[in-house]
Amino acid sequence: MNEITLEMVKLLKNRTDISKEIGEVKKNIGKGVTDETREDNLRNKVISLCNEIGFDESIATKFLNFLLNESVKVQSINKQTHLSIFLKAKSLEQEGKKIIHMEVGEPDFLPPPIVKDALTEVFDKGFLKYGQAKGIPVFREKLASYVSEKFNTSVTQDNIMVSPGARFSIYTAITTLLNPGDEMIVIEPAWPAYKDCALNSGIKVRTINTTLEDKWEPSIEQINNTINSNTKMIVLNYPNNPTGKILPEKLQDEIIEIARKNKIYVLSDEIYSQYAKTNWKSILNYNYEKSIITQSFSKSHAMTGFRIGYAIADSKIIEKMAKLQALSLTNVSEPIQYVAMKALESDTNNNTNTIQNRLNLLRQKADEIGLDFVAPDGAMYLFARVNQEEFDGVKFANSTLEKGLAIAPGEGFGNYKNFIRISACQDENSLNEGMNILGDILGSNSWKRKLQLLEQAAKWDNGL
Repeated sequence: MNEITLEMVKLLKNRTDISKEIGEVKKNIGKGVTDETREDNLRNKVISLCNEIGFDESIATKFLNFLLNESVKVQSINKQTHLSIFLKAKSLEQEGKKIIHMEVGEPDFLPPPIVKDALTEVFDKGFLKYGQAKGIPVFREKLASYVSEKFNTSVTQDNIMVSPGARFSIYTAITTLLNPGDEMIVIEPAWPAYKDCALNSGIKVRTINTTLEDKWEPSIEQINNTINSNTKMIVLNYPNNPTGKILPEKLQDEIIEIARKNKIYVLSDEIYSQYAKTNWKSILNYNYEKSIITQSFSKSHAMTGFRIGYAIADSKIIEKMAKLQALSLTNVSEPIQYVAMKALESDTNNNTNTIQNRLNLLRQKADEIGLDFVAPDGAMYLFARVNQEEFDGVKFANSTLEKGLAIAPGEGFGNYKNFIRISACQDENSLNEGMNILGDILGSNSWKRKLQLLEQAAKWDNGL
């Protein structure tokens, strides 16, 4: 037995080394990390082998998922996302360079005035102590009333857990409801944190790729074909980051029905609901007991630095998530909870109008410079395809920094190398200036020559 185990470790080492080499090849030829077709073929071979040798396929496929996850990890180490560009932009700013930030979804406007007042009064209100992991009861009660009214549903404070941002709600939901080897479906393009949270929890992500030509809509066939006995959750994010897509209600109805039929969790990230321009239906309205909805004050109330969000789910799910949250951070800062509670009293409609006007500007400018895109139904981004031969969004996003413009490469949201994401979170003058810079760069193709020179210089530095 020991010898077999040690031999397995050696084989795992060999597999990891080969995976690293394959990752470098993929990177050089511009191929994405995950190949769903190859993985499906391998999965079918594993199942066939189990049938031949009389082995439990659920154990084998969970082990396979572990191996595939390890490959994703080693091949994604140097993958660049919007956050990579953001950090580089911040470094350049520290050196004195002016940067127009169109890479991140951080509203440039201030939180509601009531937030400022709440910050000054929180000391006297006494919200300064340890508290419940789920959040201050009075805050959860107000959130329950707010959610019930806004989304035309009925929830109580027992259905709510306050978190340090929606990202942590997503992490706790994935980690507490799924087990290592389980599978989770993500519809791409998608915010990379879903994959990252799953990967670090030992959960295998199965991706469904949507296209601009199909208006970023997954097919029911794609979803049915992706679900198997290991599938335990599907992630929805509408209005979507990065596309701004809102699913047609009939399609969304069908997806929820599939989830019910297969008894899988639905994790719905709805932090952009504030900026929905067309008919939008919250997953809360389906009254599905295995749904988890995440919300945040970051986008709706421009409170990104406060790190305050919340999850809405069945009380039994909330209890599970709260246990992990208690273990991780005791409780969310009580002063911040109080400030967020007061923020619920504010009218944020002006924020919505501001972002929608800016998106209209981006659409007009994107049309003028020849970008391909589907007009966003909401959120605060334009996800656009650049129709230039051998266009590489990562290389391009790094090159535009030299011109004072930060944009997000599409590759951070899935296998979308020839796409870029443009954020509407700056004032109209800055957006105009940024889009003019973008148009000039794309029109001149000078970025390609600059990249060639940089790559040649790197070879010389390496003695090649």
